[in-house]
This record gives sequence, C-alpha cells and structure tokens, in this order.
Amino acid sequence: MGQLTTDVDLAVVGGGPGGYTAAIRAAQLGLNVILIEKDKLGGTCTNLGCIPAKALIHAADVKHEAEIDNTKNMGIEATVKVDFEKTQKWKDSVVADIRASVEKLCKLNGVEIIAGVGFFTSSNALSVETNNGMRSIAFKKAIIATGTFIKDLPNLPTDHQKIINSNDVFSLKEIPKQLIIIGGGYIAVEMANLFMKFGSKVTIVHHGPRLLKRMEPDIASILLAKIKEMGGEVFFDSDVESFSGNTANLKTPDGVKSVVFDKLLVATGRVPALEELRLEHTEVKLDPDGFVIVDKTMKTTDENIYAVGDIVPGLELAHKAFKEGKVAAEVIAGLKSAFDNIAIPMVVFSDPEIAVVGLSEDEAKEQGYKVKIGKMPFSAVGKAKVLNRTEGFAKIVADENGVVLGVHIVGAGAGKLIAEGCLAIEMGALLEDVASTIHAHPTLPEILAEAAENALGRGIHIYKPKI
Repeated sequence: MGQLTTDVDLAVVGGGPGGYTAAIRAAQLGLNVILIEKDKLGGTCTNLGCIPAKALIHAADVKHEAEIDNTKNMGIEATVKVDFEKTQKWKDSVVADIRASVEKLCKLNGVEIIAGVGFFTSSNALSVETNNGMRSIAFKKAIIATGTFIKDLPNLPTDHQKIINSNDVFSLKEIPKQLIIIGGGYIAVEMANLFMKFGSKVTIVHHGPRLLKRMEPDIASILLAKIKEMGGEVFFDSDVESFSGNTANLKTPDGVKSVVFDKLLVATGRVPALEELRLEHTEVKLDPDGFVIVDKTMKTTDENIYAVGDIVPGLELAHKAFKEGKVAAEVIAGLKSAFDNIAIPMVVFSDPEIAVVGLSEDEAKEQGYKVKIGKMPFSAVGKAKVLNRTEGFAKIVADENGVVLGVHIVGAGAGKLIAEGCLAIEMGALLEDVASTIHAHPTLPEILAEAAENALGRGIHIYKPKI
C-alpha cells in the first residue's frame, strides 16, 4: 500500500518567525495549512538566538548594574553571586514559554503541525520524514522558511566543548574565566558584553579593521571604548593561526600573540539551510550568494512556491521575517500585499545599546542626497543623567528638504528609541514633524526631538556658536 496523501492549500516548511507567522496568517484568511518543522517551533530566534541570548544579556545586565562603580555615588554598593546553572534554567523556562505560546496559537488557528524533515518531490508536492514514517503532502502553494545554520570555520571546527559556537553558549554550565571570541559582527559583540558582565576575561579576534562594519564609525568607536573599559581586549586585522591545549596563537599586525582561553567561541555568521529541501525538483532558483530569489510578494521563480526569512536576500532579522511571512500568506490568500517597507531597524544588545534604521550619512551622500545632520549627545539629556548612562548619541540624517532618511542611536534604551525613527522614515516624516512633536520630560525619547531641532539649527540644550 502506498503512502496516503494529504491535500492542503498551503504547506509551510520551517516553523521559525517567518514560517509560523505565515502559517497563522494564512489560516486566519481561511486557508487549510500544514506547518512542517524538523526541530522546535520558533526556529533559531526563539530557541538558539534572539530570545535566549537576550534573556542571558538581561541577567548579565542586572548583575553588572548592581555591582559597577557608578552606583556608589548613589550610595548603593552590592556584592553579587551568580549561579549560572540556575540562570540557564531560568532562560530555558522563558524559551519554553514562548515556544509553547507559538504552538498554542498555531493550533487555535487550525494549523496542523507536522514534526519531521520536509523535502520537495515536485512543484506541487512534499514528502515529510517523520518518526512514524513518510507522509506525502500535495499543496496548491508552499512557503519555504527554513532559516540558516552555523557554518564552521575550516581551521577551527567546533567540538562543542572547547571550541564552541553561539548555539553552545546556551548549554554552558559554567561561566568561562577566559574567553576568546572570533568575529566582529553583532553576535560577537553581544556575546562579548554578555560574558564580560558575568566576569569573563574576553578577547575579541576580528579579521576586519573595526567592529560592526555596517554601522557608522563613531558608533563602533564608542562601543570599542566601552569594551576596553570593561576589561576586554580586541585584536583587529587578526586571526587565530593555531592553538594548542588552552593557548591560541593569534596572527596580528604586530606579530604572533599568545592568549590563554577556557573556551573559544566562533561567532562568524550563518548560511541558508536549503540542502535538505531538494529544490532541484522545483523551479526555485538561487542567487550567486546562495539565497532564494524572490520578488516583492515573496514569490520565488517557481509559481507555486514562496520563500521568507533568512534564506532570502536582505538583513537576517526576525522582524523582517515576520513581515515577509505575512506578505506571502496574504498574497497566497488573494490579497494585495507586498514587502515594500523602507525602514528595517537593526538593534545590537551591547553596552551601550545600538540601534539603526535607514541610511547612514555616507550612504545618503553616495546616493546623491544633500544631507542635513542633527546629532544630540546623551550627556545633554536629563533622563540619561538620572540613569547614570550618559555615553553615546542620537543622530538623524535627512535630505535637504528635511525628509528623514536615517536614524542612528548608540546609548541607553536605543532599541526602544529606534521605533520612532522607523515610523518617521516609513511615513515620510520631516525633521519638523519630529522636532514639533512634544516629547515627555524627563524621558530618553527627548533625544530624538533634540537631534531634529539641532538639524534645523534651533537646538536648545547644546550650544552651537553663531557663525
């Protein structure tokens, strides 16, 4: 007897942010939906990325804030003890709660969840390898949302004991005393800040000339200064040449340096997870970088198959995947929808926090804009002084007509503050709109109004000499 075939309107392969959002939205619109996930619902973001990382970062922030010197002038001194195994268990409970919520929402909306590895047998059919055998799915439309996986460096394959990747961080039982981190992107920066605050001696090794190459240089400079202030060491234009036992030999511009470590964390990025899909049985095509080619409706080069999330070109961010998932589901359900967003924010949960959206000053100039710049330091904001967090700034980039093109923030609460910048860019707001909006005092969001005022030449809280 052959396999029984299940007929559905939509099959979604991958249960991460883009996949489960697409499945739920399609079910809301009346489609019969199956969601296929080979591991855990929520994908990398919920289980091995955004959520567990930010949970541990929050715990480290609480510890650090309680014991750092800048609370002494408030009359507060503390000695903090960390039970890291208990911290990890708390983090696991947060992850489990969110994952359970995703599963519940899928079921409440009528989405059938299949645990297994899905692969295409044609442009209208999938097979799913489950613990109970193979299942055949015939679909009218499909959405691929399989995300990415960590790729080892050829000279430093992870053994998940001494040489670890970012996934391994979430199963550590002890805080490493001496940690080497390879990389210069946001994952490397977040992990460095996390472990420095937990008490590790951290060394960052980066083959590039500076951290966070997508950010403006003055943002990276403030971040680097803070890392050094917390006892971190950074080697630029450098690589791990070799290691023996617990000593790594670094090839640096100043010669070979030897650094002792307990753990060596490779944080150098991820690649699209497409190998198991057997896309050769479809008309889906990839670009030269290995990402799935899609149009603004998230449709691939195969009429019946859509793709969302980290496997398509663009920033690899969960909130981008959320929107793409909704767009794909709505288009498949017959609605007019497209991924036409201008503003996609990026937040780095470092210390100080960093958030950017839109064009940088250099990017705006390269695109031919005559720019207006407004910059405001946190040191001139009352709420920042109250918080004892005065490092950093907010910067607004606008064109000559005052249309907001970009917002760049490094400092306390940057991840919250960037929402106003996103809205301003998406709605085509002017500097005047931001400056004229009354912002509550004393709050951190005042910094954006002040930055807009400064761009307009009428700032109050920093002095600008008359020319």
